[in-house]
Formats: sequence, structure tokens, C-alpha cells
Amino acid sequence: MLFRIDAADVSAIRFGVSPGFELCWAVRVLLTPAAHPLQWGWLRLVRDRVPRPAFGLLSTVIGTQGYFPDFLTTSPTWDMSPDDEIDRIRVVPPPVVSKDLAKMVDRSRGRRRAVLIALRDDPLGTRARLADAWAELWAAVLAPHWDQLQRLLRADIAMRVRRTAASGLAATVDSLHDRVSWQNDAIAVTTLFHSEVLDCAGDGVVLVPTVLGPTCAVLTEKPVHPTLFYPAAGVTETWTADRDTALAVLARLMGDGRARTLLCLDAPRSTTEVAAECDLAVSTASHHLSALRAATLITSRRTGHQVLHNRTPIGDTLAGAC
Repeated sequence: MLFRIDAADVSAIRFGVSPGFELCWAVRVLLTPAAHPLQWGWLRLVRDRVPRPAFGLLSTVIGTQGYFPDFLTTSPTWDMSPDDEIDRIRVVPPPVVSKDLAKMVDRSRGRRRAVLIALRDDPLGTRARLADAWAELWAAVLAPHWDQLQRLLRADIAMRVRRTAASGLAATVDSLHDRVSWQNDAIAVTTLFHSEVLDCAGDGVVLVPTVLGPTCAVLTEKPVHPTLFYPAAGVTETWTADRDTALAVLARLMGDGRARTLLCLDAPRSTTEVAAECDLAVSTASHHLSALRAATLITSRRTGHQVLHNRTPIGDTLAGAC
């Protein structure tokens, strides 16, 4: 797969997040757990609360590999929320629903093919059923972990932006995955089931990290923007660990006070706020913040009369991976 790019495309390359892509891959992980060891921690937490009818419908539509309907993932933006995603699915034009499901019919057989034909032939009803199933499955298996998912996704994006500033866009693209490379006037992606040369025509490329997806995927058909999904950095089997577990792991690495200080910086906080949140003396909090800043795990900036501290991408990745 080649995304042909010119100067106008370079200026339009940007990052996004996609709740829809995460949910589609959540379905595939649930269907084939043995193939996704990095998700076993998440699977242990969610497998007993999967809503079976919703999961059954979505698994029929999404399948275990290859293409799944573009309309489930077509609008990744920087600030895309699950509510935005569900609202978008509910207004997908019926002809788009039919067209994408027709592709799934061509890729299926037997009973699944018959079900997909019926879904294709009733696009309005199918759209409503899929949107309801999406919302129900999301609430059960991903909503409890969305904050952590966002931390990992945004930490990856922040790291890529820093690499671009330090080494250039080509180096950033080359670092996304071993199947992705910068080739003069194109971004090349090695894909298993798809081959195409796409002129991005000034639309650029949306680069979208994923926690649940194990490999790269692309969107190429208009009216969507050219999109490349790639696995986010820093994802381990323990990415769903709760705060107490994360604290215990980090405490063994850096001590209890610094671990608590790092974990509490999921939003900008002043030294006084950190001290109160972590039940520390202000002087002790200041000492821990200095150590974390020296290790490039946090940054500090003055805003008015306050100094606000926040985790760096490395700090986010460390906090999220434990």
C-alpha cells in the first residue's frame, strides 16, 4: 500500500484517535484470544460481562481478520470521543452501509453470508442495530478502560510529535511499525490483504495509534481521509492494571512517594495540589517532583503564580504500562 504524498499532503499529515477501531479490534480479540497475548489482562477483566447479542451481531459483521466495514472507523480526529463515534454511526448514509456490507458478503460464506445479505438489504435497520450494539458492547468492555486507553494513545502521539521535531517526519513514519516506511514521495505500508497506490491529493494522512489492534491497517476510499492505523508504543499485557496495582509496581521501582507523585499527575497540578493528593508535605512533594523532572518523567512550567507539573510522554508510558 502506497500513500503518495506531495508538499500539500505533508502539511496535512496529522494524528487522531479512533474509539471505533479499538472496539472493532476488541471484538476480534474476544473472538480469537489466543492470537492476542498483549490483551490477556484486559480479557480476564471483561470476558464475563460481554453482552452476547450485541457481541454476536458485531462479530458477524467484523469477523476475525481482514477487511471490516469502513463506516465503523472512518473519522479519526484528535478529540474523537466514544459519544462522537456513536453519533456518527447513527447518521451514516444508508448507501454507505449497504456498500460496505456488500464487501463483507463477498468475503463470507454459509450462514454468515446469509446473515450479512439480510443486513445489507436493510441498511436503515442495520445501522440502528449496529449503533445500539456498539454502544452496549462499548459500555461493557471498553468504557471502564477508556481513560487508560486515552493515556496510552496520547502518550504515543506526544512521543511521535517530539521525534518529528527532533529528527523529522520521515524518521517518525519509519518508527511507526516495521511494516511502515517513508519512501521518497510516499508512505509505504506492507499489508496482508490489500494492494493500492493512493494519491492523497492534498488530504494528507491521518496517523492513528491503537492499543487493541496488533498490526497496521489503512482506510483509502473517499469520502474518508487517507488513514493509517498502527500499534501504539508502550502497550504491555498489564495496560489495564488499576491504580493500586500500578502504584505497587512503580513503588518497587522508584519508591512509594515518587510512584504516587507520578501517578497523580494525570492532569497538570501544582506542588501544593500534588502534596494534598499524595498526602505528603509540600517540601517532600517538591523533592519528588525534582527527581521525576530530572529523570524526564515530568515537566514543570510557570503559569501566573503557580508552577504546574505534568507527565511527559515517557512518564505517561511508564505510568500506563504498569
